[in-house]
Amino acid sequence: MKIDILDARGQEAMRKVCRLAREVLDIVAAELKPGVTTDYLDEICHRACVERNSLCTSPNEVVCHGIPDQRILLDGDILNLDISLYHEGYNADVNETYYIGERAKADPDSVRVVETARECLNEAIKLVKPGTPIRDFSNVIEKHAKARNCNIMATWGGHGINTNFHPPPWIPHYAKSKAVGACKAGMTFTLEPILALGKGREVYWPDNWTNVTVDGRHTAQFEHTLLVTDTGVEVLTARNENSPGGPIPMPTTPPNGAVGVVVANDA
Repeated sequence: MKIDILDARGQEAMRKVCRLAREVLDIVAAELKPGVTTDYLDEICHRACVERNSLCTSPNEVVCHGIPDQRILLDGDILNLDISLYHEGYNADVNETYYIGERAKADPDSVRVVETARECLNEAIKLVKPGTPIRDFSNVIEKHAKARNCNIMATWGGHGINTNFHPPPWIPHYAKSKAVGACKAGMTFTLEPILALGKGREVYWPDNWTNVTVDGRHTAQFEHTLLVTDTGVEVLTARNENSPGGPIPMPTTPPNGAVGVVVANDA
């Protein structure tokens, strides 16, 4: 398996396209509210990226690859926005899951799956540095998901990204994977765990593209494009202080039955 290593010029090109992808994601996310349609969000995305087919919208039970349509977002929904942007020969990939309205933020299950997915990504990113085996990411992701009673959607994983959109390596997010290879300085790739509240079984809609949970339970996903540096990692699609969304306290039930909160880390 050949892993592409970018020179300084390639790394700077990746920084640029990823910065643009973050800008587009934030522009679309700023429009999220009950009553808007995913078609409208797609229109906003098209205006921002000046190209079509750059956005997937995956509400609630839709695992990934949701296609924008006339569905109206409701107070209580959660929605994943996925931006894939191509600029000057390089690709960027970033997604986040957002709460639609205050009901979503008040629903313990929605908060649990969203914030756990966010934390899984953050925990995996902490491992990124030269020499880290690719398979190590999957172990920390699934361990954290299981600790919060969430399941990994095992079909999906991270991937290399540069002038090609899905070059090696393939990065599974389920524990005890047999992924080969290790991180190298100059390598760019994504981590993008998808978590489900239910059993994690999935099926395709008749369009053979939209993937949903069999039991209709909600899913959440977060994704960053990453650059391995000489000493660690640079999150190329990182949020900034003005990015919409962000973590909220996660409701928990301590052993004594009292209600408490766990504050999620930012992603």
